[in-house]
Amino acid sequence: LLVEHDREVLDAADRLYDFGPGAGRLGGTVVASGTPAELKQQAAQSLTGGYLSGARSIPLPPQR
Repeated sequence: LLVEHDREVLDAADRLYDFGPGAGRLGGTVVASGTPAELKQQAAQSLTGGYLSGARSIPLPPQR
């Protein structure tokens, strides 16, 4: 088991488990699981799936 947020590591994983629905005390439930491709199709219930599929994104600031 590995807790990871790096996109390349997630895409290379055999299986992913997305815990939620929130962080900390608001989470702890498996909201989605499967291969990276399967999680991409579960974007409605999986924040991770949403980011992997491109449905969600974090805008980069214009200046870093």
